[in-house]
Amino acid sequence: MTRSISRTDRQNRLDRLDRIASRLDTRFRIPVIGVRFGWDSVIGLIPGLGDLVTAVPGIFMIYEGAQIGVRRRVLPRMGLNTALDFFIGGVPVVGDVFDLFFKSHKLNMALIRAEVARPGGPGRRPHNPAGFPGSRGAVHRS
Repeated sequence: MTRSISRTDRQNRLDRLDRIASRLDTRFRIPVIGVRFGWDSVIGLIPGLGDLVTAVPGIFMIYEGAQIGVRRRVLPRMGLNTALDFFIGGVPVVGDVFDLFFKSHKLNMALIRAEVARPGGPGRRPHNPAGFPGSRGAVHRS
């Protein structure tokens, strides 16, 4: 069970995760063709070590997602994105090209944002139309 966090704390965590994802996936731009890439692609060029190093922030994002209140069924999807980035990114040459186009950290951030925005998501009231028993503001007639 996740602990309850304040709206301000949640927003600070989301902002921090956004910064991490942007630095790792879209920090730089190739001028002529406009492809964006980040430190994940640059560090990933180091054989054996690069993709291991960039998997750590991916795992941190999954942990923070769980702390923010992302549903358990979404966390494995985030893990799959991180695992794909790690395993395919570790293949010489093919993995380096893959890292240019597969933005695992941005994908995970989109999943976290979608969870926070959904009705009944972390820090939000469940979507329950008035009139149904147990909904806030419902009128109960005896």
